[in-house]
Amino acid sequence: MRKIIQPKSIFLKGGEKAVLLLHSFTSNTVDVKKLGRFLNQENYTCFAPLYEGHGLSSEQLLLTDPNDWWKSVERGYRFLKNEGYHTIAVIGVSLGGIFALNAGQQLNVNGVVTMSVPYKRDIDTLKNRVLNYALTYKQLEGKDKVQISHELDCLKASSFNSLLRFQEYIDLTMEGLSSIEKPICILYGELDEALYKESAEDIYQNVSSQHKSVKGYPNSSHLMTLGEDQEEIQTDILSFLNHLQW
Repeated sequence: MRKIIQPKSIFLKGGEKAVLLLHSFTSNTVDVKKLGRFLNQENYTCFAPLYEGHGLSSEQLLLTDPNDWWKSVERGYRFLKNEGYHTIAVIGVSLGGIFALNAGQQLNVNGVVTMSVPYKRDIDTLKNRVLNYALTYKQLEGKDKVQISHELDCLKASSFNSLLRFQEYIDLTMEGLSSIEKPICILYGELDEALYKESAEDIYQNVSSQHKSVKGYPNSSHLMTLGEDQEEIQTDILSFLNHLQW
């Protein structure tokens, strides 16, 4: 059986302005690595924490929940503070976008960027996301089809309570949008499911920010940071960051 190299958090030192980069559900920091490198070249310090349970098997992932993942975000924020960075913006894709919104409500950040924020995700969709991830992970481990099938059957019979808590976490975060007053940039892919455009518009309407924008990208699906529009997205995010009051 092949050993999978575990992904790690990413820290790219730059100037005094820092950015907390947040990845998506069942994924890892590769989601935001290119964006981080681009911003670092523009003299931004970037840190992308790996959430607890992520980068591991689905079985291990399901032993954690959104509160554990959020604690990883908080640790990332404190890491930047402890390194001497006092001005921090937060950028997140998918689940990371939810955490970016939560950071805008609970942490002292200079600005918020969200991409592909999930809203009104049903539990079956989340289960399928985990099962698809499990299949890919087990294939990478080099397991045979019989073993994979058996392990997937066991996984389907296990508890998915953490996903129910994930649903609740999203709902609570969206209910608190009015408390976000910092500048916010809301992005979505036009090739993604329609609900993501609806989610972007809902965020735009409900935040209290005086400086806010929403934009769709015609050639982007869900993982916008790695799609065809990534260069335009990087440039737009850089422009947003450059116009913040640091």
